[in-house]
Amino acid sequence: MKPLAGTAVIGIGNEFRRDDGVGWATIALLCEREARRPLPFGTELARSDGDPGRLMTLWEDKALTLVIDACFPPAAQPGRTHRWCVAPGEMPHPAAASRQSTHGLGLAEALCLADSLGRGPGRLIVYAVEGADRSLGTGLTSAVSAALPHLARRIEEDVRKHGERTRRTSFEPGSPLV
Repeated sequence: MKPLAGTAVIGIGNEFRRDDGVGWATIALLCEREARRPLPFGTELARSDGDPGRLMTLWEDKALTLVIDACFPPAAQPGRTHRWCVAPGEMPHPAAASRQSTHGLGLAEALCLADSLGRGPGRLIVYAVEGADRSLGTGLTSAVSAALPHLARRIEEDVRKHGERTRRTSFEPGSPLV
């Protein structure tokens, strides 16, 4: 088995469904910021529509994967961000798994499929941003857009904090979660 190395930061979403585009908008902001302050070597920034096969390709062989996606709970507070650390073989927080997705399958289904195929991510950190509007159209609502700078900083901190360790030692089962 090939050792895990590097980091994948994946924004899931659909930029034509308003706040569901928060994952893609976060990746765009991280790309802009990286021009001024590069992320650790081996960090890849990617956008995905959430297709399980494409997600598996993006996180395959990565020691650390960060996923950013929108969620639409019944009593949403647009812009509020949730962060979960998911160990291999575990599912994300129930709120992430039961969210109403604008994609055919959600992240939880992609993780189940990947784990059953032996293609799950190493260490996984999920950021779910509560949205208000998933109607057709472009552009984030103001509350979700206002959350992006803080979210980008938190992701950069996670990548820098865990990136050096994951490049050297890969994921070790039973190691402490963030």
